[in-house]
Amino acid sequence: MQSISSQNVVDLLLDAVCVVQRDSTIEFVSPAFERIFGYRPDEVIGKRMLDMVHPDDLAMTAQQAQRVTEGHLQLQFENRYLRKDGSVAHVRWTARWLPEQQVRLAVAHDITERKFTESMQAAIYAISEAAHATQNLQALFRHIHEIVGKLLPASHFAVALYDAAQDALSFPYLASASDDAAPHVQVRDALCTEVIRSGNTVLLTSHAPATLEHAPLPHDGTPQHWLGAPLPTLNGPIGALVLRSDGGERGRYTEKDKELLQFVSTQVAAAIERKQMHQRLEHMAQYDQLTHLPNRQLFLDRLRMALSRARRDQGLLSLLFIDLDDFKQVNDTLGHAMGDMLLQRVAQRLQGCVRDSDTVARLGGDEFVVLLEGGQALTVAEKILASFGQPFDLDGVRLHVQPSIGIANHPDHGSEADHLLGHADAAMYRAKKSGGNRVHTAPGGGSGLP
Repeated sequence: MQSISSQNVVDLLLDAVCVVQRDSTIEFVSPAFERIFGYRPDEVIGKRMLDMVHPDDLAMTAQQAQRVTEGHLQLQFENRYLRKDGSVAHVRWTARWLPEQQVRLAVAHDITERKFTESMQAAIYAISEAAHATQNLQALFRHIHEIVGKLLPASHFAVALYDAAQDALSFPYLASASDDAAPHVQVRDALCTEVIRSGNTVLLTSHAPATLEHAPLPHDGTPQHWLGAPLPTLNGPIGALVLRSDGGERGRYTEKDKELLQFVSTQVAAAIERKQMHQRLEHMAQYDQLTHLPNRQLFLDRLRMALSRARRDQGLLSLLFIDLDDFKQVNDTLGHAMGDMLLQRVAQRLQGCVRDSDTVARLGGDEFVVLLEGGQALTVAEKILASFGQPFDLDGVRLHVQPSIGIANHPDHGSEADHLLGHADAAMYRAKKSGGNRVHTAPGGGSGLP
């Protein structure tokens, strides 16, 4: 068998052998250096190894190099390098100092694939944890931005969501490293729409030639990279994750990055669907399904919180209990579908009579309540009566409906939710017994029921 020289062994190694001077100037690298770092040996001789280190790892790498120079044996040091094509290489090093030659001898083992797999596993865990820990979609999007930012350059990051029913694209989350351009210029609606429509991940640069599908990025002399991945579900993409960078050594997206974002987007889509489902269930538990007003339970929660603030601040608080006069006749003569439509119109009209900070709720049937903080109960009640003076249009059927309104105030009529609600309810019945279409304020004070 033909003998293999020591030089041949070095040339055949899959790991790269490197000899560098004290200041990291390269004296020798084996052929495997090109496979790991992208540079041919003749391209790097005389250059400093530290100049190729990823900027975020430069300080710790310089520190480790100094320790090796001081005689410490290095066995399991890991860091990142920027390859010739701009991609990132993860490397594990063994190294020692050769005092006779005054050089560091090091062997580089490529662990990029292992790190890629670890990154994907970490992303799965982090996204799943964020889906369970966050309170709403905005918080989830912020967490996703943080997670993606640990994997890829993500200073310009957006979440686009597509509403198939409305055929509308929205951007509920936009983050930019600068305030220069408008969000839609950065995100580029047309590209997002294509990513969602096609279901394919798209990687573009300002230097890439335009195709029939992809419009080129605007080119002002600064390299730009755009990466968008669909958010896939069983019913088709629900949106896209979008990243943009201004290029440079740290901001170039690669095919590997494209693969990574595509994988992450699948996990993100599942997290968004879970959060949306949770919000729908939460909405169903707290809101009336017909009028979309707060239901009894949510109203009572808000009332207790408002009473707590009023007691603490010695503030005013009022309840308006509203019942529709002769509502049963509407159901009996026009049918329950018309009755439901009337309740929806009533809810809209009541909301138009109050401030955004006030609460209009449906307790059930044709009973509504209005929670006002800061007084003005009579003014709002008169406004409601005036608004009901106009007929309701129920798909061409014009219907006049009148309300009976009862008012109870804190602290005059009690400081507990059930007492205040009981006084307002009783006052409403007195208004109804007096002929309806009027306002009645609960008499007297104290915390007992009338």
